[in-house]
Amino acid sequence: MRQTFKPGNMLYPVPAALISCGKDESEHNVFTASWVGTVCTNPPMCYVSIRPERHSYGIIERNREFVINLTHRQIAKQTDWCGVKSGRDFDKFKEMNLTKGKTEVIDSVYVAESPLSIECKVREIIKLGSHDMFLADVVNVLADEKYIDEKTGKFNLADADLISYIHGEYFSTGEKLGGFGWSVRKKK
Repeated sequence: MRQTFKPGNMLYPVPAALISCGKDESEHNVFTASWVGTVCTNPPMCYVSIRPERHSYGIIERNREFVINLTHRQIAKQTDWCGVKSGRDFDKFKEMNLTKGKTEVIDSVYVAESPLSIECKVREIIKLGSHDMFLADVVNVLADEKYIDEKTGKFNLADADLISYIHGEYFSTGEKLGGFGWSVRKKK
């Protein structure tokens, strides 16, 4: 049995990401966003959707750069706080004891406590309604070395205990069920 539910965004879970932006100290900011994701593999592209009235909207619109910082259990409280408080009123990096790292390709900062930071250059801003989508090219990825296997060079992001957002609540990632193609792989 199914019940009709009001139309809405019910594609969960989604990443609970910290988006960092700003070219100089006076405009550095970090905010939480879950309307963020992958758009294309080749060229690598991501997006973040932001309400125009948000403090960081103008910073990203002006500079055309931002960083998607994935989050994990160790910074769950900071992730929530940065989504509730405004950069107009607080220096969120300072208030939450988050460390700014200098990006390598764009002129901005990343969250050093994040296991993975994706440097993005805005390609296009698409006006949609409550949110505008910042469609961006991925120009660099900064990975925390503690999640890189020394022998294989593989980045083990699953070991980072990432957090996700599901309809107003945060969750840590669960157990591995299988790898790509596991359902059709022949048993040895």
